[in-house]
Amino acid sequence: MEDNFGWLKELNPQQRLAVTHGSGPLLVIAGAGSGKTRTLAYRVAYLIATGVPASRILLLTFTRRAAEEMLKRATAVARLEEVTSGHVWGGTFHSVANRLLRIYGQALGLGRDFTIMDEGDAEDLMNLLRHELGFSATRERFPQKGTLRAIYSRCVNGNEKLKVVLERYFPWCLPWEKQLKQLFRRYVERKQKQQVLDYDDLLLYWEQLLVDDRMADEVGGRFDHILVDEYQDTNLIQGNILRRMRRKNKNIMVVGDDAQSIYSFRGATVRNILDFPRHFPGTTIITLDQNYRSTMPILRVTNAVISQARERYTKNLWSERKTGQRPVLATCADETYQDTFVADTILKHHEAGIPLHRQAVLFRAGHHSDSLEIELARRQIPFRKYGGLRFLETAHVKDLLGFLKIVENPRDELSWFRVLQLLKGVGPATASEAMKFVWQHGYEPAVLSEFNGPAIVREEIKRLGGLFRQLKELTRQPAAQVELVRRFYQPLLPQLYENAPARQKDLENLEKIASRYKSLTSFLIDLTLEPPTSTSDLAGPADREDDWLVLSTIHSAKGCEWDVVFLIHASDGCLPSDMSADSPEEIEEELRLAYVAMTRARDFLYVSWPLRYYHAWSRFVDRHIFAQRSRFLSPQVCQEFDQLVVGPAGETEEPEVKTVIDAGRRLRTRWF
Repeated sequence: MEDNFGWLKELNPQQRLAVTHGSGPLLVIAGAGSGKTRTLAYRVAYLIATGVPASRILLLTFTRRAAEEMLKRATAVARLEEVTSGHVWGGTFHSVANRLLRIYGQALGLGRDFTIMDEGDAEDLMNLLRHELGFSATRERFPQKGTLRAIYSRCVNGNEKLKVVLERYFPWCLPWEKQLKQLFRRYVERKQKQQVLDYDDLLLYWEQLLVDDRMADEVGGRFDHILVDEYQDTNLIQGNILRRMRRKNKNIMVVGDDAQSIYSFRGATVRNILDFPRHFPGTTIITLDQNYRSTMPILRVTNAVISQARERYTKNLWSERKTGQRPVLATCADETYQDTFVADTILKHHEAGIPLHRQAVLFRAGHHSDSLEIELARRQIPFRKYGGLRFLETAHVKDLLGFLKIVENPRDELSWFRVLQLLKGVGPATASEAMKFVWQHGYEPAVLSEFNGPAIVREEIKRLGGLFRQLKELTRQPAAQVELVRRFYQPLLPQLYENAPARQKDLENLEKIASRYKSLTSFLIDLTLEPPTSTSDLAGPADREDDWLVLSTIHSAKGCEWDVVFLIHASDGCLPSDMSADSPEEIEEELRLAYVAMTRARDFLYVSWPLRYYHAWSRFVDRHIFAQRSRFLSPQVCQEFDQLVVGPAGETEEPEVKTVIDAGRRLRTRWF
């Protein structure tokens, strides 16, 4: 049958084995740069070309963009028009959960009109309950909303008891264990009452749906094949979901790399991929070890680094790109010399024809680039830190979306509080009274026009009620709804925030995004689960007129690649971080971080570490500490580097000097 598909010849032997696998569980260990996206895309095309209906394939990825890219490739490969996102169930775990819960949620007591909170809204609800329960008035420091959300999410995604999470990650919060239990119970109750779900709930409810064998068979039975990308980044709940989805049908293919499991702080566990053969007996394991990204000198370094892992799927990446510059390990006298070395080398490669945006400086923590940023600015080297504020994290966008969320779910207490208090003169007390009035009248937002509030705000509240009446008449026109809200909100913007014109542009862009949607529900769901980013997002096309260097934490760099990569601050305390060195498991993840950073490089890799760190408060006096080279740069690893020393002559490496001048005698007799 394979002879009928000429496009299979485009794959290497291991990729072809994975793509043409028959039935039963399949684990594909895909090394960095080994073509896992191509393998998954061709697998989708192969399944459909061999008769599997597109609608009976579930493709789970960690971004919607990844799913769309794979389906687009599958379409191009096999020229199959039916391989589209409208037919194959392709998307993130959270988006698929949302879709399934809209269908089956009633079995869990969920209405189909439930709304989804983003992370900011979840924190705000935590804060509201924190005040309601009187915990904000305690004499001793009670956790803030961000910490509360982080603790709760750790418990949920790691499936761990609150006490265990507090002891391991938040020991200073242990005295508040009783109060936290009370707050988290109230948080769950409030969400259920309002028919609101947070990100974690999407997975929790999906998992709960599958607890019942009959529902597990019905939901799992929708799909003949399940394909999962980046399996090393899944958490315990996601692992449980997949096992329940494949109770009877064992056709599941997961692709991942245990050596790139670096997101435990989000609840991900490397155990899912390491234990996959145990979870799915009869698993076939295929390793993709041909690298299409880096040169062999770089791969020899990365292979040596990851070989230090205690438990792993053994693989040695290789490439047909046999030659290239050996990676460089630079020992720098201090941070200033490290900054100079990095900036000089960046400019050297730029002069050789490598644009700045094809070069990246990676680091373990965001503050590690502080002094380098000053040097880059001094040299007039433009740069951008990877990422940026998401639209949903900006106050003005959250304001506008609040109006729309009320239209979608009038029980959304947080959105009501936010919107009502935008009006001048409306405080928490008036907002609460207005909300009660609406709820007493059947949760109809337009009834707000009849609310007899304080005279000073009566006219504005009446106008708001009129807006809700208009919005309800445009339920199938989300762009028109955004425009209505934007015009209502526009006079308030300069009263609330600085730089109103730039914020207004964001809202106009939001209106353009809304024009792609046919319903408010789908618009809000996509915006919450896959929010667009601000103009500092680096995921856009690279061929811009303005050139810029990439600065990025290692976590944010995963999945990216550059021609030239610098890994700075490769010293103990920085990599591994001294905040993540309390257990063998944490050290293993730090090792994987180093591996991920180095495997981003295509042609040139530079690793540097400063011998001295000056105290920030006394930079211009000689108060400093000495560093040690990262423990991950073992003697065996260092053999694969060209090593150099960066610093003033005679200071970094002190030469051996014989005594030839008797200065002591001269000074003793000079004046006496």
